[in-house]
Amino acid sequence: MAARSQGGAERPHEAVDLRSLRSAVAAAATGAWRQPGFCVPNREVYPHQWLWDSCFHAVIWAVLGSDRGVVEVETALANQGGDGFVPHMTYWTAPDLHAEFWGRRRVSSITQPPMYGHAVAELVRHGLRVPEELVERASAGLAHLGRRDRTGGGLVPVFHPWETGCDDSPRWDDWLADPGRTGPQATSGEHRSTTWRRRKGELVACLTLGADGQAVGSRRFAVGSVGFNALVAWNAAELAEVAPDPDGSLAALAEELAAAVAARWDGDRWVDDVAIGPEGPPTSAGARTIDAMTALLVDPRTEGFDALIDPDAFGAPFGPRGMHRAESSYDPDCYWRGPAWPQLTYLVMLASERAGRGATTAILAEALVAGATTSGFSEHWNPETGVGGGAQPQTWAGLALAAADRLR
Repeated sequence: MAARSQGGAERPHEAVDLRSLRSAVAAAATGAWRQPGFCVPNREVYPHQWLWDSCFHAVIWAVLGSDRGVVEVETALANQGGDGFVPHMTYWTAPDLHAEFWGRRRVSSITQPPMYGHAVAELVRHGLRVPEELVERASAGLAHLGRRDRTGGGLVPVFHPWETGCDDSPRWDDWLADPGRTGPQATSGEHRSTTWRRRKGELVACLTLGADGQAVGSRRFAVGSVGFNALVAWNAAELAEVAPDPDGSLAALAEELAAAVAARWDGDRWVDDVAIGPEGPPTSAGARTIDAMTALLVDPRTEGFDALIDPDAFGAPFGPRGMHRAESSYDPDCYWRGPAWPQLTYLVMLASERAGRGATTAILAEALVAGATTSGFSEHWNPETGVGGGAQPQTWAGLALAAADRLR
């Protein structure tokens, strides 16, 4: 794969041997495989099952041609509630771990982006047989989210930052920052690693739980995240594309939420719709972050795609920055303040592909491959240098193979 330019200059990416990449990703996924059938994201740091991680793993297994992708989605949805709710974590080997924290055994009380719609679609596209029951479970999960009471702007609310998968996104600064500190000091990596962890625990304690222990509301946090809603809408559309949708409910949900996401555009960014927020106006709800840019999946704006590869915005050699370069707290090495994330690069790459923007898609795909291989398949990495951060290796970095497969 030849390195493509960003603004005209050749990027310092070496050509990648697809066979070697495939071998490395397959070895990592196989080594991470656990019973009853899922990959641990990282054996030391993340030894349990996470919902959206498993759905990304299923995409990787699909590219590898393995039916383990079907098994992984089945396992991720195995503890789904009767109303369709899907927990974001399952503690297969330690069912009582964190039971007091969540208020229930074995599983968490919150969810994560419903990437199972896309996972099922990719499994089908790669010729793997997906059981009808699994398709029904995925449909039920999406329908459950669609039944949450909407925000004033018509968006599905999340009841905890963790439900978006973007734990410390700058969009949560007004909820999680220490009110005794202001400016960059309030969101520094050192401060967030202690204070923010405690505050996120406090938000779990503020959840309103239903009879079966799942979150049905929150006393302190209810936000119509444009990124989360874009993923709900897109996953509904993805599932409807490959599976029966007899009453058109999946397609209707996708259309409703896509329109609601598009309505949150405010000049040069998408702004979350806050239903329950902190005291005062939640200005951080409009922070320019890569998680919000997944709105491009359902609201394909030219200026958004341009920003993804603009060196003065999100564009960087090893994948789009996690935060717009002009934001005051941008830091390429600080957790959720700027590192490139493989799963989010993958999603905006698919948005570009979906919009027919071939050159942008190739730039993003090659950057994902370069970032994953340079970082040693890390959880995230510095978008300027490719130096890895977080857990290493992390299985979702294997999405680089899906990017390389598209470039092939």
